[in-house]
Amino acid sequence: MSDTHIVLHDPDGLIEAELPLDRAPHEALVTAILACHDPDLPPRDYEQIALQLTGHARAVAADVRRLTAALPKSDGRGALAEVVLEEADRRLSAPLKGTACCVQNRARLVRALYTRLDRLAESVPPV
Repeated sequence: MSDTHIVLHDPDGLIEAELPLDRAPHEALVTAILACHDPDLPPRDYEQIALQLTGHARAVAADVRRLTAALPKSDGRGALAEVVLEEADRRLSAPLKGTACCVQNRARLVRALYTRLDRLAESVPPV
């Protein structure tokens, strides 16, 4: 193993834009979390699930931002996406807790971001 590493400078997130989201397992996780009305997991499990959903929510939000930027300024879908993104930023800035409520809130956020992403993807032509 080498003691060196390479620092990647990608301020525009172009490399990330080329990577597809690993959507299916995250949607399955969201569905399972929201279907369970009284989950009883250890706090560390909730923390790990919340971390997973937080990272994925940030990735989906980045895709929503890219598609929103491709819309004309006069397009109302962009304004709605901005509202969803502002809410996502607010919710993602809240500290994680090892609770079912925190995990369920993150799951709802991922679901809302995917809903917005799908609606934008229908309307934005591929580049």
